[in-house]
Amino acid sequence: MGITSITRTACAALATALGVSALAACGGSGSGTGASDGAGGSGSKTVTLVSHDSFAASPGVLKEFTKETGYTVKVLKSGDAGAALNKEILTKGSPQGDVFFGVDNTLLSRALDNGLFMPYRAKGLDRVDAGTQLDKDKNRVTPIDTGDICVNYDKKYFADKKLAPPSSFDDLLEPAYKNLLVTENASTSSPGLGFLLGTVARYGDDGWQDYWKKLKANGVQVVDSWEQAYNENFSGSAGGKKAHGDRPLVVSYASSPPVEVLYADPRPGEAPTGVATGTCFRQTEFAGLLQGARNEAGGKALLDFLISERFQADMPLNMFVNPVVEGVRPPALFTKFGARVDRPETVAPDRIAAHREQWIQSWSSLVVK
Repeated sequence: MGITSITRTACAALATALGVSALAACGGSGSGTGASDGAGGSGSKTVTLVSHDSFAASPGVLKEFTKETGYTVKVLKSGDAGAALNKEILTKGSPQGDVFFGVDNTLLSRALDNGLFMPYRAKGLDRVDAGTQLDKDKNRVTPIDTGDICVNYDKKYFADKKLAPPSSFDDLLEPAYKNLLVTENASTSSPGLGFLLGTVARYGDDGWQDYWKKLKANGVQVVDSWEQAYNENFSGSAGGKKAHGDRPLVVSYASSPPVEVLYADPRPGEAPTGVATGTCFRQTEFAGLLQGARNEAGGKALLDFLISERFQADMPLNMFVNPVVEGVRPPALFTKFGARVDRPETVAPDRIAAHREQWIQSWSSLVVK
């Protein structure tokens, strides 16, 4: 995407929406230095994980990795997903760390085309959902999690208006929802691009532009970032209430409602927001062993750990994403308040690679200019 973005269920950004610190919400970065050589290297006991800003793990989880392997994890956060990937492309061959986490299916072709990763088949990959293994012939990346970009709605608004919330892309074109939706710019935001890709998948090359013309005529509002859309323009979030947002529909994530519940005080019995499950685009996030990694052995051990049951079970209430390892059950709060998306839209990575910039340019001409 070449995009400034948060990842599709960013813990830190969603925590900001609720007025809590990302450190408290996400349990810290999980990084450490230990007594080993912090600079890394083939004999080092430090392994460096380069990530977008929303990587998070419970405090004890990476300590368990250290106990099991002897390697201490140093987490290097490098901005949003697009910016972090761009930094790695610029330093290709002399990477900032050993493992990169956070490239998703909308960015995957860029990473692979630039030769960023070394092939490695992580231990336990046979238990990972086969549908997420988009590089299974070469194993240059390992699937870590999935999430869904979807329209969220403010339950109170629709209850007060005695209006049923939308449930599909088609519904958003109805006059009843005129001037109610805010979305992010597809050229500057990961969820904005995901929503665009969802419409491409739903309506095809011959229909998506016409859809956006109609959506624009129905008063869709476009802002630069998820933070602005969700925190300032959306009426249903904790941040939105403080900012008096007036849009009861926003492009966010299927896992946004559990965040609203988890960090509310007092904790409500029902999420204040809902998800239009017929508007969702599925994202998959990957991690890979960086070409030129100084601690290749440590990087491989870390990739193994990222698809272990322990780490996978920890992700849902830290990064608000779904495990990819079969049999790992997310916590009850995550499943109770999060939306189940049975039929998300998807676009093959090679198709995204071939048309991404063209789609973004056409979308910008239609909707923004």
